[in-house]
Amino acid sequence: MADPASSAAAQLVNRYRRQRPLRGGSLLVTIFGDAIAPRGGAITLGSLIGLAAPFGLNERLVRTSMARLADDGWLESRRHGRLSEYRLSRDGRERFNAATQQIYGDPAQPWRGAWTLVLIRHGGRAARAAARELLGWAGFGEPAPGVFAHPSLLASEVTRIVGRVPELRDAIVLATGESPADSHRQLATLGWDLGELAARYRRFVAQFRPVLSAIEQPRPCSAAAAFTVRTLLIHEYRRIHLRDPLLPAALLPSGWVGAEAYSLCRAIYARTAALAEAHLSRHALTLSGPLPAADVAWLARFGGLPR
Repeated sequence: MADPASSAAAQLVNRYRRQRPLRGGSLLVTIFGDAIAPRGGAITLGSLIGLAAPFGLNERLVRTSMARLADDGWLESRRHGRLSEYRLSRDGRERFNAATQQIYGDPAQPWRGAWTLVLIRHGGRAARAAARELLGWAGFGEPAPGVFAHPSLLASEVTRIVGRVPELRDAIVLATGESPADSHRQLATLGWDLGELAARYRRFVAQFRPVLSAIEQPRPCSAAAAFTVRTLLIHEYRRIHLRDPLLPAALLPSGWVGAEAYSLCRAIYARTAALAEAHLSRHALTLSGPLPAADVAWLARFGGLPR
């Protein structure tokens, strides 16, 4: 009989594989951001194929997805004989670093009482669509057509983000000053559907609360199960959290479920982190040999991981 953690991991995989369409590239981005980026940012294609197989991603899908991510500028590839390796590009590392700060950081940060705005002047629908895709993943809302707002990102950071997209290079980036409290609340209401965001967080909590109970059982969790749980935990959490503007508490409904989701994610991640790293060490290589140890920043995730 399988241990509770392995059963929970299998249930998560079954649920993931029932998704249609099965977005293999998205899961590979999760694996790269969560597991490979902190350990040097490079992995052989063969290792990645092996890591992805338990999730239902076949070799052809992995090869196609990685080539597409390289074409999009996230990754670079190199070969040595018959072996090939994918490594985060400079641009890809910057994108992963920005997402990492939002996913693993503490959302309960003090607010400076100002907004950063992006105004789309030219380009019409194509420019607005590009802005929704890029800025939506950075947590921006769109309180009016062609106007995007974020409560915490600095204007200098946003200028770098929009500068990577040709359709947005004419955009205006502004930082607002202090405004009346009513104005802040109105902007938050216009810019984000907090009801839908809360519903997605509630589904996440309902899905992963039993997982926490399973890995807290006395029977030990295997390294493979820990890697599976940690990967799908972050995969599901990031899809919600990167769309969360992380509004200050004063602009959120009381008893905001996003705080519960963060605490649950943090608890599961802390309990699976070390075993998942052991699984990586056994099954992942670079062209130069074993993966290096995780960097210091990895230990600071979710406020600090157990050593």
